Amino acid sequence: MESVLGRYRNLIILVGVLFLQVLGLAMQVKKNGADEEKTRLIRIWAVDAITPLERTLVWVQNGTGDLWHNYFYLRGVRAENRQLKEQIEQMRLQQVRLADDAAQARRLQVLLAFKEQFISHTVAAQVIGSSGSDLSRIIYIDKGEKAGIERDMAVMTSDGIVGKVLLVYPSVAQVLLINDQSSGVGALLEKTRLQGVLRGTANGEVVLERVMSDEQVSPGETVLTSGGDQIFPKGLPVGTVMRVGNGRDLFLNIKIKPAADLSKLEEVLVLVEKQERQAPAEEAIHKRASLVTGDAIREELNSPCFSAFIAPIHYPSMQMPQESVGESGNCCDWRERVDSSQ
Repeated sequence: MESVLGRYRNLIILVGVLFLQVLGLAMQVKKNGADEEKTRLIRIWAVDAITPLERTLVWVQNGTGDLWHNYFYLRGVRAENRQLKEQIEQMRLQQVRLADDAAQARRLQVLLAFKEQFISHTVAAQVIGSSGSDLSRIIYIDKGEKAGIERDMAVMTSDGIVGKVLLVYPSVAQVLLINDQSSGVGALLEKTRLQGVLRGTANGEVVLERVMSDEQVSPGETVLTSGGDQIFPKGLPVGTVMRVGNGRDLFLNIKIKPAADLSKLEEVLVLVEKQERQAPAEEAIHKRASLVTGDAIREELNSPCFSAFIAPIHYPSMQMPQESVGESGNCCDWRERVDSSQ
């Protein structure tokens, strides 16, 4: 190092002196700017020399800031986004549960309205399982002996009948559906009033049997319970006629579409106590018939013929009034007048 300085000592001194002279001239020389203000040349040189370094520093700073915002900061954003997604999934699950609860509430409300309209005493139950076999179509409900369930009780929904209780356990019951091969329900056609037996088939269909082939049955006709099986009350909806064909032994083969969807059962009603209510028209007819019968009896009791013949038989002390005897000497004339008026 000392040999190099000693060898180039004069050159180094010359360069230093020239640098100082140039620096002195730059401090003295002024250059006109764009705004007519004179700026020292040394300042211009200093600005030109420092500007690239500042640009480099600013670029490094911006790059570091972008890296922070786009990577390190986004790591927190990704975590927050993940949490928000989890909250959205939880809210969706909660929405599904609320929708299921609302649908169940609507179904129970319909069942309650059906219960109040037709049945005096029923027990609501939920379907908790099925047989899982195509050979037997059976469901299990969460009510048993403790809830008053007994064998051969009717099971239904607001749409129509479902089946009957087959086996009963303390807290569970087994229900045989109407589309099972071993089931049987007394049914009748609403318009023609033809009666038959509703049975299930091997493939899960429902047919109405024991209807003669010379009877007229139209597709779309409503099928109701007849009450002859002593299980289902009369007049409950069973389904509608889908297809009518010729069967065996001079009987029709009538395929029925059940009113209740047997493949989507969730809540059912078990009929604990039957109380069939007559329709208002039927009640009016019976009431009118009783009034007419009572009036006829009173008219018969007050008739001359009763006073002439029936009363003396049961009450010998009574005498036949003279006005009750007709022109022929007996009261047969009165009976003849009644017969002729009819």
